[in-house]
Amino acid sequence: MIFDLFREGFSYMTVLKIGIRLMIILLFLPVHEYAHGYVAYKLGDRTAKNMGRLTLNPVAHIDPFGLLLSLLTGIGYAKAVPVSVLSFRPEHRKRNMALVALAGPASNIVLAAIFVLLFNILAVTGNAYEGTFTGNLAVVCSLGASCNVSLAVFNLLPVPPLDGSRILSVVLPDRYYFKVMQYERQIGLVFIVLVLTGALDGVISTLSSFLLSGIDFAVSFPFSFIN
Repeated sequence: MIFDLFREGFSYMTVLKIGIRLMIILLFLPVHEYAHGYVAYKLGDRTAKNMGRLTLNPVAHIDPFGLLLSLLTGIGYAKAVPVSVLSFRPEHRKRNMALVALAGPASNIVLAAIFVLLFNILAVTGNAYEGTFTGNLAVVCSLGASCNVSLAVFNLLPVPPLDGSRILSVVLPDRYYFKVMQYERQIGLVFIVLVLTGALDGVISTLSSFLLSGIDFAVSFPFSFIN
């Protein structure tokens, strides 16, 4: 986010983008982490609940470096919700861990769909011209949708410690997965450098645009019949 000020200068839209992304840090990342904890709890693991992480309170979920990364680049992460794999039945452990990991990005996709729905309602029922109150709400909805999609895509990347690396455990045989995880710290450091330098911007942007287009098509289709 702060990098945007240097690239784009101080403008109404840049400041609004920063405000929306800050809202995501304080409101939507807790939803993301709560989803992890809730699914784990429903699958039999009480770790997150017992440690006070089954909450939407941002203070319980903020990771200092993840917060800094969010403020600098607009993409970051929160403190991982603790999950005890031993709480799951042995035959379901890999599946349950993947479901817990998937819950966070899925919650952001749902939030993005809600923002797209609200945007369409504003477009149909309100005066959504730039500068009007309704128009400003439409901008908030548009940015909220795109930021939540970016957050989902970012966390689905198969890189430690992101959710995608946990989902990868279901796809890869154990011997290969644990081999990769031996280098978790090194991979994570390289990944952070790539994020900070913007080397992954194109990949994340392309995947986010593709996903947002799919959400927009699914949610907006009924509105195409409204004159």
